[in-house]
Amino acid sequence: GYVNARLEKETPIFNKQRIDFAPPEKINSLVVSSNQLCMSLGKDTLLRIDLGKPDEPNQVELGRKDEAKVHKMFLDHTGSHLLIALNTSECLYLNRSVQKVRALSRWKGHLIESVGWNKFLGSETNTGPILVGTAQGQICEAEISVSEGSLFSTNPDQYFRQVYTLEEESGPAPVCCLEIERGLEGKFFIIAITRKRLFQFVGKVPEGTEQQGFSSIFAMHADHLPSFREFPASFGFSEIAFYTPKLRSSPRSFAWMMGNGVLYGTLDYSRPDSILSDERVWVYPSDIDITVNKPISIVLTQFHFLLLLPDRVKAVCTLNGQVVFQDLFLEKFGLLTRMIKDPTVQQIWIHTEKVVFRYHVQRESRDVWKMYMNMNKFDLAKEYCKDRPECLDIVLAKEAEHCFQNKRYLDSAKCYALTQNYFEEIALKFIEAKQEEALMEFLIKKLSNLKPSEKTQTTLLTTWLTELYLNWLGVLEGDPSQRNLYLDTREKFRTFLSSPKNKDCLFNNRASIYELLASHGDTEHMVYFAVIMQDYERVVAHHCQHDEYDEALNVLSRHRDEKLFYKFSPVLIQHIPKKVVDAWISMGSRLDARNLIPALVNYSQSASTQQINEAIRYMEFCVYQLEETQQAIHNYLLSLYALCRPDSLLSYLEQAGTNPNRIHYDLKYALRLCAEHGHHRACVHIYKVMELYEEAVDLALQVDVDLAKSCADLPEDDEELRKKLWLKIARHVVQEEKDVKKAMACLSSCALLKIEDVLPFFPDFVTIDHFKEAICNSLEDYNKHIEELKREMEEATQSAKRIREDIQEMRNKYGAVEPQEKCAACDFPLLNRPFYLFLCGHMFHYDCLLQAVFPNLPAYKQAKLEDLQKKLAATSQPSKSHHRPKDADTISLGKGQQSREQIKADIDDIVAAECVYCGELMIRSIDRPFIDPQKYEEEMQSWL
Repeated sequence: GYVNARLEKETPIFNKQRIDFAPPEKINSLVVSSNQLCMSLGKDTLLRIDLGKPDEPNQVELGRKDEAKVHKMFLDHTGSHLLIALNTSECLYLNRSVQKVRALSRWKGHLIESVGWNKFLGSETNTGPILVGTAQGQICEAEISVSEGSLFSTNPDQYFRQVYTLEEESGPAPVCCLEIERGLEGKFFIIAITRKRLFQFVGKVPEGTEQQGFSSIFAMHADHLPSFREFPASFGFSEIAFYTPKLRSSPRSFAWMMGNGVLYGTLDYSRPDSILSDERVWVYPSDIDITVNKPISIVLTQFHFLLLLPDRVKAVCTLNGQVVFQDLFLEKFGLLTRMIKDPTVQQIWIHTEKVVFRYHVQRESRDVWKMYMNMNKFDLAKEYCKDRPECLDIVLAKEAEHCFQNKRYLDSAKCYALTQNYFEEIALKFIEAKQEEALMEFLIKKLSNLKPSEKTQTTLLTTWLTELYLNWLGVLEGDPSQRNLYLDTREKFRTFLSSPKNKDCLFNNRASIYELLASHGDTEHMVYFAVIMQDYERVVAHHCQHDEYDEALNVLSRHRDEKLFYKFSPVLIQHIPKKVVDAWISMGSRLDARNLIPALVNYSQSASTQQINEAIRYMEFCVYQLEETQQAIHNYLLSLYALCRPDSLLSYLEQAGTNPNRIHYDLKYALRLCAEHGHHRACVHIYKVMELYEEAVDLALQVDVDLAKSCADLPEDDEELRKKLWLKIARHVVQEEKDVKKAMACLSSCALLKIEDVLPFFPDFVTIDHFKEAICNSLEDYNKHIEELKREMEEATQSAKRIREDIQEMRNKYGAVEPQEKCAACDFPLLNRPFYLFLCGHMFHYDCLLQAVFPNLPAYKQAKLEDLQKKLAATSQPSKSHHRPKDADTISLGKGQQSREQIKADIDDIVAAECVYCGELMIRSIDRPFIDPQKYEEEMQSWL
């Protein structure tokens, strides 16, 4: 609930303030408008105060020498035009912008009682057409204008003419008040009151002629009285007050103080003849005696009218007619003279002859909600307490109770749901009244107002509402006359289940909801709820249980959940295989075919060939369209082919190829499978893929010799194996088929076989005539081979002879070296050191050539060259033994010299085999860099 605590005393609606002002003379009259206050003091003084600048009062003298007194003063809505009526039937005018009072000569002879200002055409310098009421009952039209060039250079009163006379039963009566208002479509309403009557003049003023005045409106009533309201009692005068809301130009309500009481109501400008509406009369209470302390003035606010009595102020609420405020004034202030209201700032002024008071209206609507509530005007009551939740709760509770008492249970439920009343009490109230529909409405509204954090309450209400809906649907379903109500309730229930706000709660408690639906046997809504919860597994299971396989497949296809396909495919394929396979194919690569194989295996084991074809169709789609490489898929397709489609089996194997690395089925499994079903050609193909050529030939010979021959030629790189395979074929042809001609054909098919290889397979009794031709051909081949060898031998002998001649010629070849010749490598004179001369003309020192050749030699030649150099160095050293016999030394020296020459010859063969610039060495080194990579950094630094 709400805590309604007030920390400090609340200020009253009408807060009185005494103005700190001591008038030098008695106050005769006071008027206020647009924050401009004008006060008549004594006989001849006029005080003007701009309430925005209260410290700068302006005093004006009337300048009258006679005994005339101020009768009344009138200030227009702009605060610019002040009319001063004198008791001598004269009238004075004062504009806010001037200091001099001017007499209105055309007004002379009329005692002015009231003025109706023109709020639509009036400005600070011109009043526009206005209406003036006199004590003789005359209504006159006039206009006052102030010249802008030189003020009062002409008479301010432009014209003054009588347009109508108000009468009561006794004759003309003073015009107490005048008000001009404009309605819709250029229609004007003029309200004029006398002591006992309220007249209304209604008429249109043509657009653009407003400046011509209101004579046309009064002329319409020249022959007959206008509409009026009359009351019998009178205390000599009456007064009417209006209330204009902020931001509006026309009054919304009125209050007329007259002899019998106060007539108040609203103004409706859309009515054709009278704008007065909702009229009520507040009769004066016993403490107001119109003969002794009759009311003096009336002021109207939004919800109250204030009556000024000689010694007090009473405020009456216009909603209920109750006196809500009374303020008694002390005798020392004197009798209260007049009360007026500034319509622009909503301030109320009261004065005696020597004191001025001001009332501020503060939060006038604070208790209005309570009055409207007591009047059962709940919409208005809620409007005025919408920013006070504790008051709004009271109004809603009162409205809910009012509706419940009047048996408007649904409206009552809606209101109760918005209150802070105890939930249990309200629920029990509807249960006791057997108003389940209203209870449901209450729970729905209560649920919609819960916060997301109130999960327990949300769960409770959701579950309870589900139970109530199911009960109510069960009752309505059995009554054909309530068919429309049943459909409407069903739609509401489905809306409740699918509401986004309830989604989380329903999802978290879906098990309980399923139990409720199951307990009521409402499978229709169970499926509907499962779809909302996206519990498609339950939906599909329901359809399967009721043999609605097409519906189940539709749900699967629509929501494309792979897991559900895997779960329900074993059941569905038993009943609608073609449609299931179509659905699988539409899912494409989203399904893993390996997970569907169990369903297909189970199905194919108990199905006919035609049904197995559906399994093959899906497997072929996976293999050829999706290009699946999973071994299980290919193995299963093989098994289906072996079982039902042998022709497709061989085509599949051949299409898969013979490269084992690119084959996706298991070769051993495929071999065993084909062997079990007797598909020999397929087995031969698999043997070939496995490179088991002997087994392939052995099995092929059981099927077709030509097939065996194709297998025998496969091992191209192994002539021995090929020969062995062809011998198997030949043995088979000779021994099994006993066909000599075929055997001879084998000899012609394979060049590796000879007649002598085949002869052992023939029986002894076979005559030579059968292979006479083969033997002759074989002998001719041998002869040709011998002749070929002879020819090759002769060619080799000739080649050797030519080589020997070339060697002899080379030994006798020489070259001339000039003394000035230089080494091609070091560019030093050649004859200074041992050198080599090549046929190409290049000449190198021995050591320069060795240095150029050595890095480019193979490792084994480098090692051999180093070894020879060491041996050569060893033979060049003299012997250290001096006691050997002379003969022995001579023999040793001869041997040493012969060995040394041989070593030098071996070194020459390695180093000087070819010119380092013209031979193969230069060609092989073409890709070597000019600078050794290991010495690159050193070389680069040397250039810096």
